[in-house]
Amino acid sequence: MKLIVGLGNPGGEYQLTRHNVGFLAVDKLVAKYQAQGPKQGFDGIYWETKINGEKVFFLQPQTYMNLSGKSVGAMQHFFKISASDLLIIYDDKDIEFGKIKLRPTGSSAGHNGIKDLINKLGTEHFCRIKIGIGNNKLIAMHNWVLGKFSPQELVTLETEVLVKTTELVGKYLEQNISFEKLMSEYNGK
Repeated sequence: MKLIVGLGNPGGEYQLTRHNVGFLAVDKLVAKYQAQGPKQGFDGIYWETKINGEKVFFLQPQTYMNLSGKSVGAMQHFFKISASDLLIIYDDKDIEFGKIKLRPTGSSAGHNGIKDLINKLGTEHFCRIKIGIGNNKLIAMHNWVLGKFSPQELVTLETEVLVKTTELVGKYLEQNISFEKLMSEYNGK
């Protein structure tokens, strides 16, 4: 059983903000796999499907970014999903816009959603896909991450970044490839 989580903030005002790129990725994955849902529960919205006989959940926590661990932890506990079967997709301000990095573990690096996940789950050992949103030093960080993508950035997201993210998650789920192998293949390019 796998749990794929996209981090973000609920509500229309946050829909196309940089902080919600995880939600956008889950939307693409749900469509690709025609997952059943949405269902309400575990302080989130979730969908489920089967891929190669394995149950897969897609989750968008509705707790706001900084409390994401509450939703993920509740769903993980209820379905008895091990931390090694979690995959978290989220924004990273320290990565150039449009770039993607895969990590099997690590600290929060200042990301409050990841910090809460680590605190609630009691471990740093869960897989991550970090989507670069860049950083504008002239704009306060909270305004940057809660700012909307430009029209040009949205085109790049739709035609490149989210396509690649969906492809990477697809390889992980469909080909039963280990996350470490996927990471070494992708990050090495």
